[in-house]
Amino acid sequence: MTFVPRPQEIYRHFKGNLYQIVTIAEHSETGEKLVIYQAMYGDFKTYARELSMFTSRVDRVKYPQVTQEFRFELMGPNAERQRRECGVAPAPTVFQSTPAPAVSTSATPTASTPVQAAPTPAMFKGTQTTAAPTAASVSAPAPAPVAPTPAPTTGTSAPEQPDLDPLIVEFLDADTYEERLNILAAVHHRVTQDMITTMAVACDVEVGEGEVEERYSQLKKCLITMEKFECNRMR
Repeated sequence: MTFVPRPQEIYRHFKGNLYQIVTIAEHSETGEKLVIYQAMYGDFKTYARELSMFTSRVDRVKYPQVTQEFRFELMGPNAERQRRECGVAPAPTVFQSTPAPAVSTSATPTASTPVQAAPTPAMFKGTQTTAAPTAASVSAPAPAPVAPTPAPTTGTSAPEQPDLDPLIVEFLDADTYEERLNILAAVHHRVTQDMITTMAVACDVEVGEGEVEERYSQLKKCLITMEKFECNRMR
């Protein structure tokens, strides 16, 4: 199966920049498929590249330090579609092991267990010998009731928090405000109130209440201002 990018999907080049697919075109002379895509940074230029090159894998000989599998890697919740349609094994999922519940090795007395009374000095008085007391002839105090240990349950743990969008995770890990501006532009078409709040908190800026587009514009202006300050400080 030939993997074909879809319009509006976001891809990350193996050198780090983000791009958005505009459409898939066909060369008028050769009939070759071309990917038309736009940069999510700088001047937002639009480029065209052969489909076979766009979907190719990274040259490990030329770039041995690169860990990314493809030249352009699909981002977002449908990222596994690229690996699946290209016949590449899915990315490994890391599971956290849950320790088994501790099991007590001490025996717990129950009502059905016979209790042997300890011998007392009164038993040895005189010359007459008596048979050892048995469980039937000795009245032993009943064991204290033991509270039942609740069995470990499954499926009743606290609900897991929803996973963050992969691009929001990249936003949180970004080292510069320029990178954050690029990622903000990449999620513009599907940004939500919660995503804006998360990004604002990560940048330590306050974005007022309002519609999604209004809050998006506020956050973008803040990041542009901070990015300019960052550039001036590095000069």
